[in-house]
Amino acid sequence: MRFVVDGMGGDNSPSAVVEGAVMAVNEFSDIELVITGPQQAIQDELDKYQYEKRKITILDATEVISTNEHPVMAIKKKRIPA
Repeated sequence: MRFVVDGMGGDNSPSAVVEGAVMAVNEFSDIELVITGPQQAIQDELDKYQYEKRKITILDATEVISTNEHPVMAIKKKRIPA
């Protein structure tokens, strides 16, 4: 089963998100994760851990919607990856 996770979605992102993703793929053999967000920041965090590399991929999303942005305006103004 494949899940997509917002790499910048939460406090202490992306480190907390990446740590949880690695814990998940190490515990559950039947899942794969796609982490969205700035590729280099996520990769830097992933490099700190041991995990089966094929089970986590990164979808580079350079645009981040911050908590103080109105969602509709952010979607209209920012580039959404295809």
